[in-house]
Amino acid sequence: MIRAMRSFAKWIMGVLALAFVGWMVFDVGMGISGGGYRPGDAIAKVNGRSIELQAFYTAVRDAQERQRRETGSAPITREDQQALEDAVLEGIVQDVLLQDEFRRRGIRVTNEEILAAAQSSPPPEIMAAEQFQTEGQFDLAKYQRYLASRTDPQLLLALEARYRQEIPRAKLFDQLVADVYLSDAKLWQAYRDQHDSVTVRLVTIFPELAVPDSEVLVSDAEVSAYYNRNRRDFERRAVAYLSYVEVSRVPNAADSAAALARARALRQEIVGGTEFADVARRESADSGSAAQGGDLGETARGRFVAEFERAALALRPGELSQPVRSPFGYHLIKLESKSGDTYRARHILIPIQPAGAHLDSIDAMVDTLERRAADRVDDPTALDSAAARLGLPVKVALPVVEGSRVQALPHVVPDAGIWAFEAQVGETSPVIDADRASFVFRLDSVTPGGIPPLAEISDLVRRRILTEKKLEAVRQLAARLAPDLAAGALTLDQLAARFQTNPTTVGPFTRANPAAAVQQEPALIGAAFGLRPGEIGGPIIGEQAVYFVQPTLRRQADSTAFAAQLATQRAQALQVARQARVRMVLGSLRAAATVQDRRKDLQRAQREAEERAQSAPGAPTRPIY
Repeated sequence: MIRAMRSFAKWIMGVLALAFVGWMVFDVGMGISGGGYRPGDAIAKVNGRSIELQAFYTAVRDAQERQRRETGSAPITREDQQALEDAVLEGIVQDVLLQDEFRRRGIRVTNEEILAAAQSSPPPEIMAAEQFQTEGQFDLAKYQRYLASRTDPQLLLALEARYRQEIPRAKLFDQLVADVYLSDAKLWQAYRDQHDSVTVRLVTIFPELAVPDSEVLVSDAEVSAYYNRNRRDFERRAVAYLSYVEVSRVPNAADSAAALARARALRQEIVGGTEFADVARRESADSGSAAQGGDLGETARGRFVAEFERAALALRPGELSQPVRSPFGYHLIKLESKSGDTYRARHILIPIQPAGAHLDSIDAMVDTLERRAADRVDDPTALDSAAARLGLPVKVALPVVEGSRVQALPHVVPDAGIWAFEAQVGETSPVIDADRASFVFRLDSVTPGGIPPLAEISDLVRRRILTEKKLEAVRQLAARLAPDLAAGALTLDQLAARFQTNPTTVGPFTRANPAAAVQQEPALIGAAFGLRPGEIGGPIIGEQAVYFVQPTLRRQADSTAFAAQLATQRAQALQVARQARVRMVLGSLRAAATVQDRRKDLQRAQREAEERAQSAPGAPTRPIY
């Protein structure tokens, strides 16, 4: 068991990162009940089993804390938070499905297995802990003595909980991949896919260009029938249409001068005797390096922006630069060491951002916008009035599809895309800050998601029918010409001329890495490698075009080179095949599951309760400015 865990450790971790959105360890059992849950307590249901609100939000908090530890910050925007919550819920769903699969297969974990795993297969974070190191290397004997001492009951409990999750997964994966086998013939074909190459002459016939619209008739009856047969193809997400007022936060010349003056003052402080590292910790806007006294570590040439790197490499070790401007602001750079293309430097970053009177002016405008236009549910004209008072235009954002971010060009604005599908038409948003501007949006209209009525998309349906008929017309004509092409009565160039196009040379390319002109057409790729050089194949019916292809040069894979690398290829291919098997099984479990996500229902109920509370007698009202 332990050997299996060790041998599978690397690829299991990779699969879990994909299938479970990382190794999220949730105490799901505490939050799942077989039934009898109180109405409103369940955030979701998986195959009829409830996931309680408390369990979900506890897992979300754990995930936020994990992200803080790993990246230094929690989710900032609502989109980031929603993505994290989606990942957490998916992780819980997957865990429920795994528990069901363990039961179905009779997979269990014994106390003896947990003890053996804890003693001989410690987690990576344990192996990295300083207290278990000897001369910089993990010392298994030292770790085992510590376990035997039982001086840390919390560690023992944490290890037990971890292995109760990991060992059943390892057993499941062992079962799933036990029969994965790759023959030499299959490996040779995979090698050929990567190393056989072909160059072809290609004739591409686009029906839209080859057949005029006037030659194709589409009746109303055909439109109606096509729509009824293919309704699901026209399903779409909701789209929101927004207006907005923007207060720019772009720095001006005075802000740049102020940042430069600040950088010069800090340089003078360092020259006067203050330690560079102390000033960096106190002043640098680069939070990552500031905590290290501005230390950027040893790095190779080409990692940082050109302005920074030119200035750093022009210094002598120990020398302090003058303020250096880059797209990020002004830098003070101290070169620590340099050897060839490798160097080590510290820096202090002073960003160029609104300051002084300019910042006061921006804040005053944002304050006015917030007081006069933000968070209005009953006055759609408030945005226009506030814009007129501030002398700012009311602009129109690009239509935003549900699930995407709002583009108020050139800005991509956080949070507004979620707000737009929670608001009512005519409602205005709170003030939303982006990198270089502050916004208040108004929801002007929403096109609901789902399948639109035929009257709304009849032109689109007609266009699709037209395209399909053109493709069929080209296919029939090409099929009539194919015998002449095969008999030599028609050349590839003459065929191309019949369709007012020209042959193109494509390649060389391999099956595994096809050229852009053919990569979306598997049948075309197959024909390119299946024909003999000089032989012409076609017509090949693709998604968007009809093709004729003639290989001109073939290069075969080297069987001797294949034999020399066979062992390495087999090991790599087995790992990929095992991962694919696990993903396939987990994917099938997920696809077969019935998952009811109740988050939107609960959020809607909460908003309705808040609105009722606001409208109740005696409730505080919004101030009128």
